[in-house]
Amino acid sequence: MTFAQQHAERFGLSIPEWRVVAVLGRYGELSSGEVMERTSMDKAKVSRAVTRMSAMKLISRSDNVNDMRSNRLKLTRKGQQIHDQITPIATNLERELLDVLTESEREVFVNALTKLDKKVIEMSAGDLGGNAHV
Repeated sequence: MTFAQQHAERFGLSIPEWRVVAVLGRYGELSSGEVMERTSMDKAKVSRAVTRMSAMKLISRSDNVNDMRSNRLKLTRKGQQIHDQITPIATNLERELLDVLTESEREVFVNALTKLDKKVIEMSAGDLGGNAHV
């Protein structure tokens, strides 16, 4: 069982729901499209996760004043509490994984990931036809 599976089950969340908690906890209020972009999940998965999480009172939805076709999503207090419990667990795992690298190797690794992340966001934003693949 993977880390994500273990902790998703521990908190009563599916893996897509766990990913939504993580991304909203990290970035704050986002649209469904922004959640899709940052998690690389398709529209149907995000929609199912958001519907269930809303019913569980883990996230709240509000109208997107910039685009009435979408909602703004954010963690509720209950959702934030789950995020706050998951974060130290994930941070410890990350630290354990990165401990095999020297400081200079970690720096190169993080810089490479940052560049790739920016490029994925750039490609997604510039792809009006929905053809960007992550």
